[in-house]
Amino acid sequence: MARSSTAQTERGPFMTWTIRLLKIGMVAGLLGLMVIGIFVAIARGEIDSFEDLKASPNGQMIRVRAADGTVIQSLGPSFGRWLRIDELPSEMKDAMVAVEDRRYYMHPGVDPIGITRSFYVRSVEGRWTQGGSTITQQLARNIYLNNNKEFGRKMREIILALAMETKFSKDQILELYLNKVYFGGGAYGVDAASRKFFDHGAENLTLAEAAIIAGLVKAPSRYSPTADAKAALGRAGVVVAVMQDAGMISAAEAASVKPAQVKMAPEPPQDSVRYFTDWALPQLDGLIDETEKPIDVWTTLDLKMQRAATAAIAANVPRGAQGALVAIDRDGAVKAMVGGTDYVTSNYNRAVTAVRQPGSAWKLFVYLTALEAGYRPEDKVVDEPVDIEGWQPRNSGGNYAGEITLRTAFAYSKNTVAAQIGQEVGTSSIANMARRFGITTPVNTQPSMVLGTSETRVIDMTRAFAAVAANGRSITPFGISKVTTIDGEVIYSAKPQKSIQLVEDWVAGGMIDLMQTAVATGTGRAANIGRPVAGKTGTTSSNKDGWFLGFSSGLTTGVWMGRDNARAVGGLEGGRAPAQAWAAFMRVAVAGRPVEQFATDVTFPERLEDEEDALLDGEELLVDENGNPIIMQPGTGEGIMPEEIPTEPLDQEFIDRALGRRPSPPQTEAVDPFME
Repeated sequence: MARSSTAQTERGPFMTWTIRLLKIGMVAGLLGLMVIGIFVAIARGEIDSFEDLKASPNGQMIRVRAADGTVIQSLGPSFGRWLRIDELPSEMKDAMVAVEDRRYYMHPGVDPIGITRSFYVRSVEGRWTQGGSTITQQLARNIYLNNNKEFGRKMREIILALAMETKFSKDQILELYLNKVYFGGGAYGVDAASRKFFDHGAENLTLAEAAIIAGLVKAPSRYSPTADAKAALGRAGVVVAVMQDAGMISAAEAASVKPAQVKMAPEPPQDSVRYFTDWALPQLDGLIDETEKPIDVWTTLDLKMQRAATAAIAANVPRGAQGALVAIDRDGAVKAMVGGTDYVTSNYNRAVTAVRQPGSAWKLFVYLTALEAGYRPEDKVVDEPVDIEGWQPRNSGGNYAGEITLRTAFAYSKNTVAAQIGQEVGTSSIANMARRFGITTPVNTQPSMVLGTSETRVIDMTRAFAAVAANGRSITPFGISKVTTIDGEVIYSAKPQKSIQLVEDWVAGGMIDLMQTAVATGTGRAANIGRPVAGKTGTTSSNKDGWFLGFSSGLTTGVWMGRDNARAVGGLEGGRAPAQAWAAFMRVAVAGRPVEQFATDVTFPERLEDEEDALLDGEELLVDENGNPIIMQPGTGEGIMPEEIPTEPLDQEFIDRALGRRPSPPQTEAVDPFME
């Protein structure tokens, strides 16, 4: 009896606390439900009406237009016809419910079983691999939230889903979901997806087609039929199996579904225009803040020139090689761009991304530096073998002409003369000149740099030649002329560019004189088009790269050819295929432009003093491994780069002081997206 009384005494407090905890839990649970109910009621009042949600957009649509207004690319969401729930095929509704939310018609917007399973898998695998989101939660997230995996966002999603279930019927929620969910490829809603992938409306979807579309929601880019047909078909098979397991279709029906036999709509042809749009569109981020309203992006692309550029590269590029072309107008507008022989095969843009050795085209900077240092086109130079610290450059063909003029040396691209000039004016000065004219890639200062051993980009080289054509003033390439809403409201318009004088007009005039001779009688003869042309060829060792860059009638064009793996291309020389492609393009591109004579009749000033004497007392002009200037302070042995001496592009006052020129009038430097 005593032992029994003691046991009851011990159990009494335990049972008492258990009952108390249960009561506290029930009260807390009721309070939690009341709080959730309050939040749901508040959210319900803030949710848009069904009709408003039907009319709301799902993202920003972007139409890209050429200079003449022709739409050349559409980006962002595409919308098909809004289909009522009774217009949607049962196959489509069943497939979506089966694969995304099997208990859709049984839960109140949140599926406790799905959430529990998701947390269980998370505890076992240590990461989130299964989502517990219902169709209603996905709809709430797509309309009102984002995809950030945060606890607070998840709670808001749950509240909104519960609120939606109290405001809309299951059919209304499913109708909204199927008409607004993203299926990849810019398609929002089942009708847009059906038209994109199968070329017909969603009301006529077959079971196999519905399975393909339903499978896209999990990962639109990964399972897109146009991106990975095998993955899309495999995912469709999973959807069919899930539908059978859920009892929505029989085993016989499942066996009869053949996703691989579905006829897919052909992809719109992709041509070289995409090289241009891939380059131009990222510039939008720095031009406009509008990220929701549909917009029209008006570009500088001239479709006639673009077709001519594509044809010129295709017709002249050596077999097995690639080609690139950039054409820049006198105001910096990019009128044509080709980044390769076939965008579908390779969307790598060799016009703006690839870095290749320019060969003798680099002599533009060598001779600009020489002219600025006091050389004149008629000055005598000697074409003879040279040896510079063991480096012995040779001319093409191994011939030496003896005493010739500077003009002749440039016209026939004499390597020995360029090497001698480099030794006299300094490779650091040539590197600085390249930087001035917009070369953004590293520039070495070894003696061989005069022959174009530093890699650069086609668009940068073309830009440099365009600056010479502009009488020595800087040019900044751009591809977007204006941006408007679809109602025509202008939200961005390109303004005339501010430019700086990179070299004196007499330096640019002398350079144009040399380049005009190179085309008239020298290595660039294949670029003659029946009107004044100035340009320069470029060929690297073993014919790995071929270049021609030049201008006529206000249009500057650069052409490059070679292999992506930098292997030799038999017979590839700048004066052959690249110059021929340049001429084929330019004949079309400038056909409607007036013939313009070059301003080569310039007055050269008296000889400039030596560069060393032009420095301030006690200073020594050096450059680093990338060709950037360093001022060595006397007696310290250390280089400093003061903040007031920018390196890219070089400050004009510093250039004038270092090279002993008279100061130029103050200039306002334009913002330049191409400078690093």
